[in-house]
Amino acid sequence: MAKVTTTYVCEACGTQSPMQMGRCPRCGAWDSMKAKLESPGLSSAISSRSALTTQVQSLHEIENANLQRFPSGIDEIDEVLGGGWVIGSVLLIAGEPGIGKSTLLLQLAQKAKDKSVLYVSGEESLAQVKMRAERLGVSGHMQLTRETDARALADYIRLNIPDLIIVDSIQTLLAADGNVPGSITQVRDATALLTQATKEVGSTLVLIGHVTKQGNIAGPKVIEHMVDATFALESAAGFRVLRAIKNRFGPAGEMAVFEMRGEGMQAVANPSEAFLAERPKGVPGSVVVAALEGQRPLLLEVQALAAKSPYASPRRIVQGLDLRRVDMILAVLERRLELPLAGLDIYVNVAGGLRLTDTGTDLAVAIAVYSAITNRTVPDDMVVTGEIGLAGEVRSVPQLDRRKDEASKARYGRFVGPSESIKQLSQVIEKVWS
Repeated sequence: MAKVTTTYVCEACGTQSPMQMGRCPRCGAWDSMKAKLESPGLSSAISSRSALTTQVQSLHEIENANLQRFPSGIDEIDEVLGGGWVIGSVLLIAGEPGIGKSTLLLQLAQKAKDKSVLYVSGEESLAQVKMRAERLGVSGHMQLTRETDARALADYIRLNIPDLIIVDSIQTLLAADGNVPGSITQVRDATALLTQATKEVGSTLVLIGHVTKQGNIAGPKVIEHMVDATFALESAAGFRVLRAIKNRFGPAGEMAVFEMRGEGMQAVANPSEAFLAERPKGVPGSVVVAALEGQRPLLLEVQALAAKSPYASPRRIVQGLDLRRVDMILAVLERRLELPLAGLDIYVNVAGGLRLTDTGTDLAVAIAVYSAITNRTVPDDMVVTGEIGLAGEVRSVPQLDRRKDEASKARYGRFVGPSESIKQLSQVIEKVWS
């Protein structure tokens, strides 16, 4: 007889342990370690039986399959998706409570006028959904349900084959009787059931997910691997930013900017102008950077402030950028330019709350810190971009021409970046104030 072993799994983060613990050692959640029985012998038997019937194909025997898409109805959403909804795909959209996930998905359901839409509302009553729909001007062609049994929903999808399915939210569904919705096993199993049904019939499934207080997508990490695309809806400078974290059918990193209004989410035509609308003029430590998020160039303000530190170890406070990369830039400034940073607290911020991963912001950070310490104002008509190496060199960045075009459209007269004639950070600093 196969030996049955017991593993304790955290319902909050999925951490496994061979022993029972009152608190998860990874996420710190109390009373979240639940027992899970495993039988190695049974797993081996299943594996042996499956090996006899497994079908394989060589690569050249597989027929080519072209992606079939249909437009979402909003051009900015299509760009983030990579061209529109993909038939037979599963997408996950996560964000903080009240940021506008349900509002945006209702608007997208409205845009799919020639498609059959199923909206699963597990958090709100159907009357509440109707109230929001009437405020947004959404017509009544979509079908709504409060069904929270993932098995019943999977059967409905196979029977009726809706074109677009919206689940609000995946944490409210149950995959087995007698369990608690939102637990790690229920979220995982419910996602698996709906994903299998969706891909069998060729529908498009959109799951709305919660986030933790740290801003991470709630539930087991395996969900992000199961879906085809993962998107995050964030808040920045009073706007809503939809960012592609993972996308099997398009480039990751793409983003769209929206403004929340009474009639719903409205796309911002010129995000660069919107993010720079409140930029102060003539203030040291303020620099405009031509950043690249996905394939979209954006003009954003990078701010820096230096103050005498009352502590033995000066602080480095960074918002919107990678702290370790900013520390590297500060080390280059202190070593290569002999900038006195010892004893100073350094604050670096991307105005508006947007998070940037582009290495082209290195030069903007360096110039902003230099400007803040020397109290020299960067010209208001200047845009900078460039990556900085440890030797103090300014390296090239991808799609430099698109960044220049974005600066020209915004009527910035001077563009400072990597070039053949200027390769050192000290030379760039001299050009800024020449």
